[in-house]
Amino acid sequence: MKTPTLYAPDSIRGITIKQPWAACILHGDKRVENRPSPWAPGWRLLHAGAETDRAALRDLLVARTVRGMELPTRAVLGLVRITGSHTDPGEACSPWAQPDRFHVDLDDVHPLALPVPCDGQLGPWRVPLAVYERVLLQLPSHLRVLLPEATS
Repeated sequence: MKTPTLYAPDSIRGITIKQPWAACILHGDKRVENRPSPWAPGWRLLHAGAETDRAALRDLLVARTVRGMELPTRAVLGLVRITGSHTDPGEACSPWAQPDRFHVDLDDVHPLALPVPCDGQLGPWRVPLAVYERVLLQLPSHLRVLLPEATS
């Protein structure tokens, strides 16, 4: 009989973003994620998807941000807080913003020292408890108290 997967509390989800965009959020000044629909506010584990957006590496803003960096995939790489979503009727809110998309506002960005390997999926997804616990071990105590406790 297969043991059922245990998950982190429902209030913390993972979000998957392709590289190099995930690195631009965690190590650069990208604080807007472009999406077809808004995302709910709250803390999220930032996961790098399986694929790398190779075309994005030719973008000057991206290339400057990720120069010389390793771009791990299929792993949780950090913690971010979504503060809201909006659209821009006129001038873009950021050089990272794309027209005709919802702009998900990111704040409190905290890269992890070590990637935590795991598979993700599109949209906010449930984080396996073992992954969540490995992420918590890497966070300073002032951040751990902001997140829900892991329960089995």
